[in-house]
Amino acid sequence: MKLAEALILRADYQKRIEQLKNRLQNSAKVQEGENPPENPHELLKELDTIMNELTILIQRINRTNSLTKFDDERSLADILAQRDRIWDKRQILSHLIHSAVVKQDRYSRSEVKYFSTIDIGKIQKEIDRLSKTFREIDTKIQGQNWTTELR
Repeated sequence: MKLAEALILRADYQKRIEQLKNRLQNSAKVQEGENPPENPHELLKELDTIMNELTILIQRINRTNSLTKFDDERSLADILAQRDRIWDKRQILSHLIHSAVVKQDRYSRSEVKYFSTIDIGKIQKEIDRLSKTFREIDTKIQGQNWTTELR
């Protein structure tokens, strides 16, 4: 199985777990004299099975990411951490711009006037640079995922 296939399967397992969680909540209690829509004990067994399979799959994905070289200096796990850091910083800066945009809602001269304390244009250029870097790294990762065998 290729790493990319394992990642797709991981997402499927995660969706199935979420669905089971909802089904369990719907079957957790009923009115007196009624039957639950599904047997909660069977749902719990299915949940355990899927969670065990997911755990094994995640361990294999993590092992593969750690043992696979991305380039001469970094493993796939290293570059994934770098990509996540780039995304997190991009998100923080994007929220910063959103917070810094000044809307003048003054109705009289006595109301408080607000000013932005950052250079929004400069921050936006940094967001654009981070976005480009993220896309470039992510594209290389996706390509490697389809050629790397799961360990």
